[in-house]
Amino acid sequence: MQDRTYSDLLFLIQSLVGGGNLTTEEQGSIDSFINRRAHEAFQTSQTWPRFLVGSEERHVSSFITSGVTDGPSIYNRPYYKYGIYTHTGTSTSNFYVPVNQDDATNQALFIYKNSALKWVWGTGAYNQIVIGKDAINIASVTGIWIQVDSEEYDDPSQVLGWGSVSGAIAGTPSLSNVNLISYAETVKVSDSGSNRAAKDTIGEFLKVYRKKAFLNDSSLEYDFFVDSNGANILNVANSSDNGAFVTYKKELPQYTITSIDIPSEWFFFIAHGAYADFLRMEGKVEQSMAEEEVAQKYLAQELEKVDNMSNNNVFRRFSTHGTRQSR
Repeated sequence: MQDRTYSDLLFLIQSLVGGGNLTTEEQGSIDSFINRRAHEAFQTSQTWPRFLVGSEERHVSSFITSGVTDGPSIYNRPYYKYGIYTHTGTSTSNFYVPVNQDDATNQALFIYKNSALKWVWGTGAYNQIVIGKDAINIASVTGIWIQVDSEEYDDPSQVLGWGSVSGAIAGTPSLSNVNLISYAETVKVSDSGSNRAAKDTIGEFLKVYRKKAFLNDSSLEYDFFVDSNGANILNVANSSDNGAFVTYKKELPQYTITSIDIPSEWFFFIAHGAYADFLRMEGKVEQSMAEEEVAQKYLAQELEKVDNMSNNNVFRRFSTHGTRQSR
């Protein structure tokens, strides 16, 4: 797949318009037309190769935190099970971290059970005792909130009351159970707590599988519904699963004068489509309709190529014994 630059696209549109340089107002209109046409092309197919990601592993969050009013964008997040922490002797509990944490701008957040068998929500440093294993070692911790009720809980969402340790963070935390795949996700790329990388942001959820799909075997496909937080999985096969495989469509970027990633497959459609919009703005309706026809022919040619790629196979499935599977 090839990319074209925004300046190349703008030059072609300006050549179609003719009559010298565009005015500032015309330039602003053309910028809007370009992104409108890119959005139109983007929506015509779910299987554009450059935006389609097949069966990529994503974390499934166990709960989502809310209620924090001081720095809510940092603390109110989905959390997933990262590993197992030994909090006293041989007694262990789950160790949770945010699914979309950015350690470059805030300390590493985590929720764990301490030696007093109380759940603690804090910041600090942690790592895996053996890389690739789920045993966690906490190097340092500063508690923010701690469980204040006396019961011992297996899950932090069961905690009835959280008390502030430092008193510096405002709000009353609460945890709600979910089986959630977030739009955005960061992954730890080394044992350093501050070395993380962001995966592509999910623009549209297409399919969710329990295991890697499209290999040798069929894979259980989950039903789900989507809200502002992400995809909520229905009827998880195993409550201990903390990951799933998502086939999704990436987000469409906003193209600007500095963009160098204009899809070549959309290049001529966007150019002639934006020119048609410009003609319509100028009141030249008949010329606009003719140019619109040219633009749609370019788009139809590219859509035919996509159909011939058999990318629609990612949507095929069948049912057997009441279980939908993907082949």
